[in-house]
Amino acid sequence: MAKRFVVLGGGPAGNTAASVAASHGAEVTLVEREVVGGAAHLRDCVPSKAMIATGNALRDLDRAAARGLRAAGSIDDAALRARVSDMQARLTDDVTRLLDSQGVRLLRGAGRLTGPHRVAVTHGGGTEEIEADAILLATGSRARIPDWAPVDGERVLSTRDAYPPPEIPEHLVVVGSGVTGVEFTHMFSALGSRVTLVVSRQQVLPSKDAEVAAVLEDEFLRRGVELLKGARAHAMRREGDRVVVVCEDGRTVEGSHGLLCIGSVPNSEDLGLAAAGVEASPSGHVPGNRHCQTNVPHIYSAGDLSGRLPLSSVATAQGRSVAEHVMGLTTVEHRHLEYDKAAQAVFTDPEIAEVGVAEAEAFAAGAKLRVTKVPFSANARALINGDPRGFAKLLSDPATGVVLGGVVVGRNASELISVVAVAVSNRLRAADLVDALLVHPALTESVAEAAT
Repeated sequence: MAKRFVVLGGGPAGNTAASVAASHGAEVTLVEREVVGGAAHLRDCVPSKAMIATGNALRDLDRAAARGLRAAGSIDDAALRARVSDMQARLTDDVTRLLDSQGVRLLRGAGRLTGPHRVAVTHGGGTEEIEADAILLATGSRARIPDWAPVDGERVLSTRDAYPPPEIPEHLVVVGSGVTGVEFTHMFSALGSRVTLVVSRQQVLPSKDAEVAAVLEDEFLRRGVELLKGARAHAMRREGDRVVVVCEDGRTVEGSHGLLCIGSVPNSEDLGLAAAGVEASPSGHVPGNRHCQTNVPHIYSAGDLSGRLPLSSVATAQGRSVAEHVMGLTTVEHRHLEYDKAAQAVFTDPEIAEVGVAEAEAFAAGAKLRVTKVPFSANARALINGDPRGFAKLLSDPATGVVLGGVVVGRNASELISVVAVAVSNRLRAADLVDALLVHPALTESVAEAAT
């Protein structure tokens, strides 16, 4: 008899788990109430990066004169919306077709645990009870909206309202200077909006390297972005066609639109966790062990719901790991997910990417590191591209030469960091990067030079 596997949530974690388990003979039911492929992934991540790409294209046109071209561009709102919608539809269709071809039963509705081995699914106007040998909870997250922010989707926006917004803002006030906040700041300033960024700390990206944050701040200031530092927003109100943000220290800033980028909350309510004996954290996340098992061993948690790194790449890896464990494919030698080695990127201009140990934290803990940095201004491809901003930094063990981490700031950093990520994950030595015969001219040469 095939193992009965029920997955709640069709995002990167859920659809990957369903696909892998089905390919190994499981009887899989996937329950999704919004969009197959993941609401956060397809309605947040992909659209935002598509809009950022459009903004970057405009900025490339602005820099074209340095490369011997004369060009000008403007935004076609309708074409931009159509492109985003088309991408979402194509990606959803691709995932749905794959699952269908593998025999996965897809139920469009809401699932709820009614016992350790039972799931009630409301769909098609009724409720169906499903028995399961294993269950994966992968219901994702949604934007956090505080009581003091009257989001209306017109002038006061959540992140979900901005892909794209009803109109390109004349003056956007962004509240929140983490990854999402700085990406929106970059995107809308590139699309022609005046932007004010409310920064609760004394630097943008407070969890990142100060040297990295400084590069981005300089770029923002060069573009005319106003940085309101040390300002924690605690009220937002709409006054006609204007939005006013009030900070705790009394400072106010007014714009045509306001955008909240202050984190997310897990979709764990109404999951029936108590009925199955599944424990949640005070934040509402459902934690799991190295196999993504909750305190109830046959019930798993993955993706944003698990409280791990909220990255689609991590969710996908978790989904694959869960499916392998459910199907008995995990062995003693099985390689577990190492979250501290996950590569991350911030899609600003310049891009920021990192992997492995953080320099400041390592030194604060008394660790010994060899830190080498090469600016892209010394790289032939960067000069050819007309964009020499940024650098490649490599962190290694001074005793063994093993690569422990790295940071790339600059054009295509999200791609370049993959070279460092492979080195970190496989405990390669810096010398291994030096010995690799890389393409010339290429930006990756700076990564190799940082290894010397």
